[in-house]
Amino acid sequence: MKDKLTLERPSIIRKNDAIDFINEFKQYKSDTDGDGGLDRYLNNYEEWLKKLENDRNTLPFEEKISSETYFLVRESDKRILGMCNIRFNLNKKLIELNAWHIGYCIRPTERRKGYAKEMLFLALEECKKHNMKEVIIGCDKDNIGSSKTITSFPSKLIKEYMDIKYYNCIQQQFLIDVNKAIKYYNELNNNKSGE
Repeated sequence: MKDKLTLERPSIIRKNDAIDFINEFKQYKSDTDGDGGLDRYLNNYEEWLKKLENDRNTLPFEEKISSETYFLVRESDKRILGMCNIRFNLNKKLIELNAWHIGYCIRPTERRKGYAKEMLFLALEECKKHNMKEVIIGCDKDNIGSSKTITSFPSKLIKEYMDIKYYNCIQQQFLIDVNKAIKYYNELNNNKSGE
């Protein structure tokens, strides 16, 4: 039976779980994306929660945009498996910086189990709730797992470039039609459950 996964807003009751989650990335010397800056607030989780509240309630303008950060939680044991951050719009500055609408990460010990795909689907459902028609998402070109996650949905490669400022590698950007991707994922899973 497939694990039921949900997106959950970070809260104070998740403090120890969240710190354990980020510490696993440090233990495995793995980068995080989509964690809403949690890796910079390990000594002040409460301040991080305030930051997320500000991110959520920011009115979009030239320097700031609104975003939401979620934990991906497995219902059976309430374990945090991943995190994602959704920017509900991109301003001119972010577009010039090649920013994406969705960033995400799966904890190292839970990778290659299909969780990233499910989290991206759940993130796209959140985008739909905010009336987003298309999203830009990207990854390092050599991050095969992330690339497979993105391209498992109907997507179009729109840009490939060398990023020497932040990642020092070739980055890829994909465009995803939100409604098409959700429909495709639902149909795929309905077919699998009917087999």
